[in-house]
Amino acid sequence: MDATHIKTKFEKLGARAKIGPLRRLTANPLVIDIGHDRHGEFFDIQAADDADVEVLDVQPRDRHLLLMVRRPNQRPGLPDIKDKLLCGHDERHWFVAGVPEKAPVSSVVTAKEALKPDLVRSREQGKRGKRSKRLRRKTDVFIRQGEWFFIPAPEVRVNEKLILPHEPIRRGGGKPHMCEQLYRDGGTTVYVCSRHPNGLTADEYRKLLKENPAAAKWGWRTMARNPVVYVRGKITHPDHATIRLGGWHRVEMNTENRSRAMASVAFLD
Repeated sequence: MDATHIKTKFEKLGARAKIGPLRRLTANPLVIDIGHDRHGEFFDIQAADDADVEVLDVQPRDRHLLLMVRRPNQRPGLPDIKDKLLCGHDERHWFVAGVPEKAPVSSVVTAKEALKPDLVRSREQGKRGKRSKRLRRKTDVFIRQGEWFFIPAPEVRVNEKLILPHEPIRRGGGKPHMCEQLYRDGGTTVYVCSRHPNGLTADEYRKLLKENPAAAKWGWRTMARNPVVYVRGKITHPDHATIRLGGWHRVEMNTENRSRAMASVAFLD
């Protein structure tokens, strides 16, 4: 890896990149964090000695670049493993997002397209106009705030009694996006506590209590896994401009959670 060359590419975005050896035990040849020092944010890139990293595309005006990390496949005869990461600036902060491997991605534009939810891409099919306009934060198909896409859903019928005020939506342990009004439809009921943050199904919950009755005092709450979520009103987040949704919008997250490369990202919010 040519560290000087990669730093120069980040400088074209107006960003700083610090490159050093891996500081944690990991099977990945590269780990990227968003670090902070007295000069502000920077890309903290930790790389193994044999890491093969290259910049596939740089878009200075857009302040984004596409990184590729290549590593040999452990299974003889199979092609090298290639992970791709979109690095850029979104409103107020730098970010890193893993790009799904199944998508044919070779540029910043195609990486952004690959990160769109399936529902967004299906609604964009057949629409005319420049692709660059479809990458804005607000289009006739969606409004985006960070990793969340809000898609107009005028047809939805909600139970007014089940509307939740000031409800958070979040990805993993990141900072929540706060929604003025939220409605969940369907999904699988799960039991959640600090020891089981991803939740247990009803069968798993009953089995646990049978094996360990004391677990009943772990502060459980009932939630829905993978429901369809709709929001309305103000959506706020400290790193993004507030958006206001006049009617119900379906909530979809970008596709970075499908990417193998996300294992290389240490910090996102």
